[in-house]
Amino acid sequence: MKWMTEKIPGRYRLVVIFFLIMTAASFITRIVLCVKSLPAMELSLPLLAKIFGVGLFFDVVAFSYALIPFAILIVVIPDRVHNWRISRIFSQIFFFIFTFAMLFNGVSEYIFFDEFATRYNFIAVDYLIYTTEVIRNIRESYPVGLIITSLTVITVIPFIPISRAVSRTFPSNAPLRKRAAISGSILLLPIASFFFVDLAMTEISPNNYANELAGNGLYGFASAFRNNELDFNKFYAAKDDNLVMNHLRTLLVSPDKHGIAREIHGKGAMKRHNVILVCVESLSAEYMTAFGNNKGITPNLDRLAKESLFFTHLYASGTRTVRGLEAITLSIPPLPGTAIVKRPGNENLFSIGAVMKNHGYDNHFIYGGRGYFDNMNYFFANNGFKDIDQTDMTKEEVTFKNAWGVCDEDLFDKTIKQADISFAQKQPFFSFVMTTSNHRPYTYPEGKIDIPSGSGRDGAVKYTDYALNQLIEKSKMKPWFKETIFIIVADHCAGSARKLALPIKNYEIPMLIYAPNIVKPKIVDKMMAQIDIAPTLLGLLNISYSSSFFGRDIFDKNINNERAFIGTYQKLGYIDGNRLLTLDPGKKVEQYSFTRADGNTTPIPADDRLLMNGLAYYQGSAYTYKQKLGRVAQ
Repeated sequence: MKWMTEKIPGRYRLVVIFFLIMTAASFITRIVLCVKSLPAMELSLPLLAKIFGVGLFFDVVAFSYALIPFAILIVVIPDRVHNWRISRIFSQIFFFIFTFAMLFNGVSEYIFFDEFATRYNFIAVDYLIYTTEVIRNIRESYPVGLIITSLTVITVIPFIPISRAVSRTFPSNAPLRKRAAISGSILLLPIASFFFVDLAMTEISPNNYANELAGNGLYGFASAFRNNELDFNKFYAAKDDNLVMNHLRTLLVSPDKHGIAREIHGKGAMKRHNVILVCVESLSAEYMTAFGNNKGITPNLDRLAKESLFFTHLYASGTRTVRGLEAITLSIPPLPGTAIVKRPGNENLFSIGAVMKNHGYDNHFIYGGRGYFDNMNYFFANNGFKDIDQTDMTKEEVTFKNAWGVCDEDLFDKTIKQADISFAQKQPFFSFVMTTSNHRPYTYPEGKIDIPSGSGRDGAVKYTDYALNQLIEKSKMKPWFKETIFIIVADHCAGSARKLALPIKNYEIPMLIYAPNIVKPKIVDKMMAQIDIAPTLLGLLNISYSSSFFGRDIFDKNINNERAFIGTYQKLGYIDGNRLLTLDPGKKVEQYSFTRADGNTTPIPADDRLLMNGLAYYQGSAYTYKQKLGRVAQ
């Protein structure tokens, strides 16, 4: 490193070293992720050049933000440091920590990419907030001690030859005015990056994996943190709000001049059946035999499907639990950014909880984990439900738990106990139950199924299937069983990140409505969105109400068109028959046709009607939420 100590002034030496370390770590990470993604990419030399060229650009942008503390230090730390030993020690410690952090980030990116097939995004932001669950999950899923020890040893390798070069990084002589000028020039780069660089610049290909590889994980994390809530009219291809709202009212058949309210009339006398709605963590349709799975990991659900209303063409709204909770509870298309469940000001919204409560139901949200996670307890408590989570369970009620919560059997036993209480009080009950077992680290009580605990997703799915059967069988012994409707549906798929940014096939989830004394078994193959669940349930109960839902009763005979909604936290998809409309930040609009069997898409000419329908729902939902039109009077 002699050239560095001779040619580069001490004040800038650390900048150069850090730049080399950061870009080298990013380069190696990109190579590893590229190799991992090869089966899903049709790689060519031009595409490879784009990936690494754009990737280097974003590496530099990410580094520009890392320069901000250094620019501050230039001004704060005097040139003539009285104790050079302190300067050397500080520089070397800082260098060691930075090198370790870059290596640790590379490993973290690989683990994150392995699970979600993306660079850091809004999920990583959430994980940073909920450290208790996430750290426990990591410790239970990976050999953390071995990883940290290995990274520490690897960090020492470059530290020894470079430590001398970083030992004296602030010995140059310059007055405060000159230091301030240098600092200001350095800050120009992150300032320019903030205003002129956008994550959309990574979209270099129709292949989602190539776009992810062209980014930088740290920049992606910062971008997600900044854009956790996106203004639709600012970032998307919006039209005049009045025009959009008028079209939305036409689609929803609403006479409301301001919002979307309309009267829904039951088909007869109200049926005060109890309802237990089980929202199953990550239950993709592909796990069930009915959708082509040949592993036999859902034997009880496969049997139960034959005894239920079995919905085979249902699409999840998003890729996170909060998106499923939002869709089912509020019956609203996914807004860009974070889900409403986590947003401030989400109290007293028009919800399934509010409607059921107004009709005399005893509502409970029952969660196997800690309900502060993703703001679930607060959201449900302020939208018509009473909360029950892991903290409300006694030691005797918990037989097994992991990082995310109690096992599904314990959760369902608590659900049955609460049903007994409501029944004893002569109240119809509505229990919204959210499971946790089908989640990494995939651990559950041993001896329940023939797959060892912690061995992978298949075991977690099969255990959840076992626990659901226990719920049904134990409920059959209760006096309230004959008057109870069981709804089993997923919050989202196990994994929706694929070659395409919105892989339609991977948003398919199953739903079963089981009530042998109330509904007749039937396969329902009509396209359905997750936001249609609440109106469909209310239709089964013949409940009349004034609705502000965006969803509809799937059994309404006046409905002819089939439509659904899918999305990530930024990319929005509107499905209309066999066509897909996608809306992206940067006002980008694309339209495709697709085949249901495999979800493969083909670009099609622009159709103004398709765009207008999509905007009616998405821009309309953003408008009504922003204007607080879907609120419950208090």
